[in-house]
Amino acid sequence: MSVVEARMTSREAYIALNMVDGVGPIRLRALLDRFNEPQAILSATKADLMQVEGVGEEVARSITSWREKVDLDEELGRIEKAVVRVVTRDDPEYPKNLREVYDPPIILYVRGTLSERDALAIAVVGSRRTTLYGQDMARKLAYQLGRVGVTVVSGLARGIDTAAHNGALQAKGRTVAVIGCGIDIVYPAENEKLANEIVEKGGAVVTEFPFGVKPDRQNFPMRNRIISGWSLGTVVVEANLKSGALITANQAAEQGRQVFAVPGRADSILSRGTNKLIKDGAKLTEDAEDILGEFEYLLPKRATEQVEAASGGGGTKPALVLSDMEEKVMAQLGREETAIDDIIRASGLTTACVSATLLSLEMKRLVRQLPGKLYVRNSIFQP
Repeated sequence: MSVVEARMTSREAYIALNMVDGVGPIRLRALLDRFNEPQAILSATKADLMQVEGVGEEVARSITSWREKVDLDEELGRIEKAVVRVVTRDDPEYPKNLREVYDPPIILYVRGTLSERDALAIAVVGSRRTTLYGQDMARKLAYQLGRVGVTVVSGLARGIDTAAHNGALQAKGRTVAVIGCGIDIVYPAENEKLANEIVEKGGAVVTEFPFGVKPDRQNFPMRNRIISGWSLGTVVVEANLKSGALITANQAAEQGRQVFAVPGRADSILSRGTNKLIKDGAKLTEDAEDILGEFEYLLPKRATEQVEAASGGGGTKPALVLSDMEEKVMAQLGREETAIDDIIRASGLTTACVSATLLSLEMKRLVRQLPGKLYVRNSIFQP
């Protein structure tokens, strides 16, 4: 071992190896079996490296010339400046479930906090293009899971991922966002506020990619295997047949994890992927009870009662007293959008009365107003 590598910590060596083209988690495992520690891999000769199964001439050349392509000092400086931690598989806080997969990340860049509670994690994923129904279901499921102490893992993407993170946060629960780019980049940019809120409220934003790595199509399947590997099960809420969420579901199945899917309309393109998953054996999922029933042995009884209350399936809920007018207006609302004119006509109340009552119901978080003076029941807070 050279003097340089002798002074290098194992954490620094892992960071360098993570930046070397062609190494990857599977080859690293084989290399560690041969050289025992990461510093020794970086100082090994090309001939010695090529004795390791799966390491050919090209990869061996990449490792022996790593100083030419990897600026380790710059990466360490960025880590320190950004107040980011690097977690390796040698660290006790490395996610327990992730250790068990075939190709666990070499390192994780972490903004925020990892927790032992993350062993009880469920992934909630789906399409970037989504419907109001899909967003409501993702938010509702994540809310129910977060409320009982389950960590909600998703990918910070538009659509279902965003709704899932928000649902967990609304429940004052814990959520982890796994991203497909460097930790210094938020993609999409509009979710920067959400990423900051996740960190501020005790969760984490996580990636295996070094600083400066741009979001790229080939990065997302790699990101998805972390999402599914981190979790005991993966719930696909809404997805077409080409959605990356189906890749996550397939990876979950290959990792020996449970796959769940929320059914959608038969005539909706955005539900074809989830409906196919159900046909292929994924568990049909309508609320968190369908998920937690598979892991009941991991949950305290109180948590099960809480999710039953949150989903309307049992337990006790605080009584919410509604006036006669509120009851009349609520009776005209369902999960589909309803125009205010239809509510007025069906309820028999005046326009002013319905408008005031809808505002009152919004304040109680029982109703949501949509663009175009449309209203729906808020499915997070009621069955």
